Amino acid sequence: MSVQEYLDKHLLSRKLEDAVNAAVRAKTPDPVLFISNHMRKSVQSVITKIKARQILDSRGIPTVEVDLFTNKGSFRASVPSGNSTAMYEAVELRDGDKGVYLGNGVAKAVRIINDKISEALVGMDPTLQSQIDQAMIDLDKTEKKGELGANAILAVSIAACRAGAAEKEVPLYKHIADLSGKTIPMLPVPAFTVISGGKHAGNNLAIQEIMILPTGASRFEEALQMGSETYHHLKAVITEKYGAHDCNVGEDGGFAPNVSGFREALDLVKEAISRTGYSEKIKIALDVAATNFCIGTRYDLDFKSPQKSGQNFKSAEDLIELYKELCSEYPVVSIHDPFDKEDWERIKSFSCHGICQVVGGDLLMSNTKRIERAIVESACNALLLKVNQVGTVTEVIEVVKQAKEAHWGVVTSHRCGETVDSFIADLSVGLAAGQIKAGAPCRGERLEKYNQLLRIEEELGEEAVYAGEDYNRQ
Repeated sequence: MSVQEYLDKHLLSRKLEDAVNAAVRAKTPDPVLFISNHMRKSVQSVITKIKARQILDSRGIPTVEVDLFTNKGSFRASVPSGNSTAMYEAVELRDGDKGVYLGNGVAKAVRIINDKISEALVGMDPTLQSQIDQAMIDLDKTEKKGELGANAILAVSIAACRAGAAEKEVPLYKHIADLSGKTIPMLPVPAFTVISGGKHAGNNLAIQEIMILPTGASRFEEALQMGSETYHHLKAVITEKYGAHDCNVGEDGGFAPNVSGFREALDLVKEAISRTGYSEKIKIALDVAATNFCIGTRYDLDFKSPQKSGQNFKSAEDLIELYKELCSEYPVVSIHDPFDKEDWERIKSFSCHGICQVVGGDLLMSNTKRIERAIVESACNALLLKVNQVGTVTEVIEVVKQAKEAHWGVVTSHRCGETVDSFIADLSVGLAAGQIKAGAPCRGERLEKYNQLLRIEEELGEEAVYAGEDYNRQ
């Protein structure tokens, strides 16, 4: 297409004339700048270029970062990664060359973005999120995005979402709310990791995380203050009891003292909360991740102990009684993955007691078919939403709608391998998820999510709504 043909097609002569007339009417002191801005707004934005690269996540493992360009600017996104990829979730594309990053490189995914995905998307309107995501899904042609890689597809999808928000000249969370049909954004209750265990830390604690939820705060800003103060009081409690050497932290930033079991760890957290004076305003959540220590039909609470002769096996029925006791003795209001991801009967049995929020993480893997089964069987009442398990922004929105229609709670979640990308903060607000799990109130890649929520609350001003006690009500 010649320059003249392009000008004629987009009616640029008429648009330039309109811009000049608008500058005259506005009596602007800088007509050139005014006309430039007016023309920029009058020309429809399209994706002009996509450039990907390999970066490192919070564990020093490669992941994908994308810069997506339109005629309005450039928009960046990077994707997280979990410890492992399960059979029901979208799959990452890794190079597999053991001589480079121990096989974890993502050079293939980067090439796919720069070649195949870029070619398919250049020229598309960034506000049409569903069309962009569908184009990548069609290009991949596999159920779990194994051809292009979920890490490649998601990075582009998030970058396009940012570009769409910029084109509409609205904040990212507002654009996400518009895409979902949600009109009232909500600041989520943060689930701060304060003690790490399981596969996320080198101590002997079987469960993966103990978290605190400042449900009694009036604003997110106050919730963040409560989380930070409790975290630092906990450091003092651990130091007094075990010494400073036990204040090392796990992958998500939670302290990793070498406690003997559930109650010892919970007592530390309870004492820290007490010292803050927020005892009536802070609740506790457990991420058990029981699949990690399930052996057959039993659960080994000493699976990390170097002295295997001291194995502490529990039946599923024993665990149910233990969870009931913990919810009675401590302000535990939420338990994630209390049993093995395939132990549907035990999870249903525990959920029917109705003593706390039961969150499906490993159970559901953000998979629509697993979620549907859990809804039908009443296996849990909350979704742990991990965007990289799904693979596109559009599908993430649909998964959340599915959970909300069942009147479930939704916990927007980070991964153990994180980047400084704050997308899930805007996502949690735009979808009014009610809860966000982004790690401890420390470490840059975790804090970027919480700090972004501070900015959003400030921007919303008097219109800001904090989920508080309604964190799991839909």
